Amino acid sequence: MVVLSLVSLLLMTLDQRTSLVAPLRDGLALLVEPIQRLAGLPGSMAVRLREDWAGRERLLADNRRLRRTLRELRLRQQKLEALEAENARLRRLVGAAQRLAPQRVEIAELIAVDLDPYRQVVLIDRGSLQGVYEGQPVLDDAGVMGQVIEVAPDTALVILVSDPSHAVPVQIPRNGLRSVAAGTGRPDRLHLLYIPNSADVRVGDQVTTSGLGGRFPADYPVGVVTAVEHRPGEPFAEITARPLARLDRSREVLLLWWRSPQDQAPARSPVPGKADGDPAS
Repeated sequence: MVVLSLVSLLLMTLDQRTSLVAPLRDGLALLVEPIQRLAGLPGSMAVRLREDWAGRERLLADNRRLRRTLRELRLRQQKLEALEAENARLRRLVGAAQRLAPQRVEIAELIAVDLDPYRQVVLIDRGSLQGVYEGQPVLDDAGVMGQVIEVAPDTALVILVSDPSHAVPVQIPRNGLRSVAAGTGRPDRLHLLYIPNSADVRVGDQVTTSGLGGRFPADYPVGVVTAVEHRPGEPFAEITARPLARLDRSREVLLLWWRSPQDQAPARSPVPGKADGDPAS
C-alpha cells in the first residue's frame, strides 16, 4: 500500500506539472470506459424499462379513452341520424297535411303494432279526448293507411287497409273505373274486386279513394296496380295493387277530420259477407 501510495503521489505530481502522464491517462480512460458502461447498464436498463412501461400505460389509457369517446360519438351519430330521419318523416307528413283539404289534420304516433296475417291493426296515441272518432280516416305521407275502429280516452285502434276484413271503395283516375280494394293480410298487396275481364286496367295505374261509402274523401291515393290477370270464363279479372302507404314502416300517421263525427253516417260494407259497421268502408 505504501508503494502504491507513493506511485499515486508521483503520478499526480507528474500529471500536475508535466504532460508525460496524459497518454497513460487517456489509455486508462479507454480501458475503463467499457467497464463504466457495463457497470451503469443495469441502472439505465431499469430506467428505460420504467419509462417504457409508463409509456405503455399512457398509451393503453389513451386507447381506452379514445375507444370510449368513439363509442359515445357513434351513439350520438346514431341519435342524430334517427332525429334526422324522424324530422324527414314529420316534414313529409306536414307536407302531406298541407296538400290535403280537410277541416282539421293532426299527427299521431304509433305506440303498438299487430301485423299478423289475420289481424293488421296499430294503436295510436290519440283518443276521444283529442276528438278522434270511430271510422275516422288515417293516412301517412304517401297514402291511405286505414281507419279508426276503437276509441279510448287517450288511444285509438286503427285497422289497416291490408287487413283481410277491410275494404275501401276506390277508383282508377285514368278512366274513372270504380272498384273495391280489399285487404289480403299482407302489407304489400291489395285485391281490386269486381272489375270485369274486359275493363281497361293496366299495370302502373294509380288507385285512389272514390268517396263512396261515407268514410274516406275522394281522390286520396291508395295504391298502384301491380298485376292484371284476365281469366277466361270468369266475370271478373284478378287484379292486385301495392298500397302506397308504408303500412309496415310508418311511425307517424295523419288523422283527418274532413267532416264532423255527427255527419258520419254508418257505412255499409261494399264487400259481401262483411258486417255492417265493420271497417270496410
